[in-house]
Amino acid sequence: MSKLKVAVSQSHSRDNLAETLDALERTARTAASRGVNILLFPEAYLGGYPRTATFGTRFGFREAHGREQFLHYFNGAADLGDTPAGAGDDWVQKKLPVAQGKTYRGDGTRERLEKIANETSILIVVGVIERAGGSLYCSALYVDPKRGVLGKRRKVMPTGSERLVWAQGSPSTLKAVTTEINGVQLTLAAAICWENYMPLLRQSLYAQNVNLYLAPTVDCRETWLPLMRTVALEGRAVVLSASQSGRYKELPEWVTQGPESEKIESDPEAWASGGGSCIIGPLGEVLAGPLWNANDESDPDTALQIVEVDFEDCLRGRLDLDLAGSYSRNDAFSLTVEGLDLNPPPL
Repeated sequence: MSKLKVAVSQSHSRDNLAETLDALERTARTAASRGVNILLFPEAYLGGYPRTATFGTRFGFREAHGREQFLHYFNGAADLGDTPAGAGDDWVQKKLPVAQGKTYRGDGTRERLEKIANETSILIVVGVIERAGGSLYCSALYVDPKRGVLGKRRKVMPTGSERLVWAQGSPSTLKAVTTEINGVQLTLAAAICWENYMPLLRQSLYAQNVNLYLAPTVDCRETWLPLMRTVALEGRAVVLSASQSGRYKELPEWVTQGPESEKIESDPEAWASGGGSCIIGPLGEVLAGPLWNANDESDPDTALQIVEVDFEDCLRGRLDLDLAGSYSRNDAFSLTVEGLDLNPPPL
């Protein structure tokens, strides 16, 4: 047995975390009814990607309404119970101290996701805006149906104005994780949005021998698909990419009521983000997508792309290209990442 059903959900964030978690659960249950084993949600799905928000900033100036926007954004992010530096395996294994009178750290988002994964028997990977200390991180969370959270990525390089509101994550979180789904051995890792344009970051994942490469994003340009095909070809991995997709009228209320509202109100039905989610096979073949101008607002089924893939195709592809082994020419080239062992993890 080497085949699994994989899926991407082209979703958009709701006005708050609780409503988005409810939408995620509806989508996961729909996917389960169609036999899905692995399901990817977009970047920043939980917590939201505040497209068009300026946070009241100009060089040398911060305006009061921007601080109010940040307050809304911060309070709407998920508290996963991790530390600002990232506690790594201690956080994954729930070894960190818990406040008196509580049974878990954080706001319960982690526990809710673990419950959904368990009840649907789906390996769920989801983009999360995570708060820790006074900072926000753009993260990707891996949730196994039997073992719960396997690990968590924090985006190491926010792009453009994202740097104003998202902190940089530790490169040690590029660590791949392993699991087994229906007898299929998986080594998986995520590169978030424009991290996929960082060749050395991509190689840090290839070097760990990933066969499932996850690319949650908000990039809705036509140039995204050829990048995903390149990643699949380079890594000889199954690539899943889920993008946020939503109309201006579907942006969070605290965004649409700011100074940006005039532009948004002029054409609320226009797509602020058109999507472009896709699934790519390990030889670069497009298996699904790209999907444009569609999301899960009315029916989770319309936003799902589902494909059965044979993970032994990843090994078949290593016949002539293996960037975790001989083709990397590690006798001639070397890559080091602070705090990260680039050797393939044990299965």
